Amino acid sequence: MTNRSYRLRGVRITPSQQAARDTLWEIYGVAFSENKIDLDSLFPKQQPIVLEIGYGMGEATWQIARANPDINYLGVEVHMPGAGKLMARLAEYEIKNVRLIERDIFEVFHYMLKDECLDGVHLFFPDPWPKKRHFKRRIIQERFLNEVATKLKPGGYLHIATDWVPYAEWITDVFAHSELFSGGVIKRPDWRPLTRFEGQGISKDHAVNDFRFIKA
Repeated sequence: MTNRSYRLRGVRITPSQQAARDTLWEIYGVAFSENKIDLDSLFPKQQPIVLEIGYGMGEATWQIARANPDINYLGVEVHMPGAGKLMARLAEYEIKNVRLIERDIFEVFHYMLKDECLDGVHLFFPDPWPKKRHFKRRIIQERFLNEVATKLKPGGYLHIATDWVPYAEWITDVFAHSELFSGGVIKRPDWRPLTRFEGQGISKDHAVNDFRFIKA
């Protein structure tokens, strides 16, 4: 596998985050495998499954999962401090409908996820890579749309949020050239929590755009 969806910029994990990850991995963690997995077997109850790509510190993840116990959430992230922080929150609130994989999303797509296994995908505030020479690193590309469409069930959705207007324009353009999805910009949904990260952007007058696309 090549063309990873991220660039690690240093990993600083606190002792408490490391301890939470070490202690709680057996409950919430899913080991990377080069074999397709049965997602339903990961959770206590069989119910719709939503994939969250790049959950960061997990602030939105645990709140959404806690508010929607009838949906299972699979988070994929490469940032170890985020996994530890999120696992601690999941344990604190006894949230049982979340599982986490530490790996690049394209590797997870390729090796682990069966086709048409997801009901939805969340991608909140991906790195906009604002410099033109870095545009190729943006996760929203034709390849990403193809991968998501393959893993979504018919009628499944992809929800994206960004606080970088040029990236919102990029997203609009990429999807305009694809026949895999329908949809576009929507009003910010009430179910998506306002995180500290988003609040900081709003305080700097960043315009937040939410997108919802449905698999054609």
